[in-house]
Amino acid sequence: MRSCTIGGTSYRFPELAGLLAKATPHRSGDALAGLAADSEAERVAARFVLADAPLTAFLDEPLIPPEIDEVTRLILETHDKAAFAPVSGMSVGQFRDWLLSDAADGAALAALAPGLAPEMVAAVSKIMRHQDLILVAAKISNTAALRTTIGLPGRLCSRLQPNHPTDDPRGILAAVIDGLALGSGDACIGINPATDSPANVVRLLTMLDELRQRYAIPTQSCVLTHVTTTLDLVRRGAPVDLVFQSIGGTEAVNSSFGVNLALLAEAREAALSLHRGTVGQSVMYFETGQGSALSANAHHGVDQQTLEARAYGVARAFDPLLVNTVVGFIGPEYLSDGRQIIRAGLEDVFCGKLLGLPMGADVCYTNHAEADQDDMDVLLTLLGVAGCAYVIGVPGADDIMLNYQSTSFHDVLYARRVLGVRPAPEFEAWLAAMGLFDDRGRPRAVDPGHPLLELPRDLR
Repeated sequence: MRSCTIGGTSYRFPELAGLLAKATPHRSGDALAGLAADSEAERVAARFVLADAPLTAFLDEPLIPPEIDEVTRLILETHDKAAFAPVSGMSVGQFRDWLLSDAADGAALAALAPGLAPEMVAAVSKIMRHQDLILVAAKISNTAALRTTIGLPGRLCSRLQPNHPTDDPRGILAAVIDGLALGSGDACIGINPATDSPANVVRLLTMLDELRQRYAIPTQSCVLTHVTTTLDLVRRGAPVDLVFQSIGGTEAVNSSFGVNLALLAEAREAALSLHRGTVGQSVMYFETGQGSALSANAHHGVDQQTLEARAYGVARAFDPLLVNTVVGFIGPEYLSDGRQIIRAGLEDVFCGKLLGLPMGADVCYTNHAEADQDDMDVLLTLLGVAGCAYVIGVPGADDIMLNYQSTSFHDVLYARRVLGVRPAPEFEAWLAAMGLFDDRGRPRAVDPGHPLLELPRDLR
């Protein structure tokens, strides 16, 4: 029996899932699910007990039975015992202390990643302060590549997100040109289509690919449609660089998205068969977010942050180029305010990086959350210090199609300037060759006659 007494009150945590939930910093989603601690005293008690729990408990006591959940089976079947050996005798608290020590350098953490189960990294994050999460994440550099290299130290990439409420090509291209001129787009140029028909997706993919080839832009494009649509388009010869899919941390939530592990594997193999990479062959793009499993009633009594870490366990099985938490997008029912969003973003990037992913973030919130752009400035800066691989660039930080607030092209410039980091090397060289950036890595004013503005007639 796991128990702790504080102030004369004894707190008992008979199940590992309940212990993790009670130890989690307060957030609205866990309260909505009836999983959160009833008081701060209970939360502190849970953290004391969790700190003493052995890391091996998360292998011995699966939170969701493998008999009913293929994500659990994936986690257990792919666990690398040899990689786990250096920390296998540690408790969660001892693991935290080791992570913060000089012994846990980048090489040690990279070697350890295959031996860590997602539940382990979720557990240790629950007993860490913000600065702990940042310090450990900053040690880790996980890279992936297709036409640009994501996750290198000293680099901050961005996804250029030119969404338009009617998928008007002129509006999309205006946003793309704006973003490129300000140094965004090295992670990818990715459109969330307003209309998800195959014909529309092909039109958008073709437009982006023609633009990329015309200006020899070293990046990758993506239309964020369902994986089954993309798989069909690959078979039809469409110019698919990246296969996108939203994923979660349980089989049930992935079923609600209309996917399973076999389908993701099939789509990856199809995209690899196109051989569209130049510096690498990572072809998958996954988005996640705390609360997705609860919103689908697919959480199995497990807290939302632990399930988010399990989603990263899914992602790493497919060698993705891009993985990002859309941290505040699901809404205030799950992360109610700026404080919760900031904490969740730091947890997500920490957990994703510790599991070996080139982890990015959409630093964002919905308009009915108690958050504002100042909160996003704080999170963007903290994630930059933590070595977040990429963030999102949206015109004016206001996505007029998805109706939420994110970060802008200028926010990306701010983060690179204040943190002394640069775009992906392949993209940085292109910016200089195009005369868009000077030799100090700062944007130049674009002359009206610049070739980038002379779009071919069929792209207008």
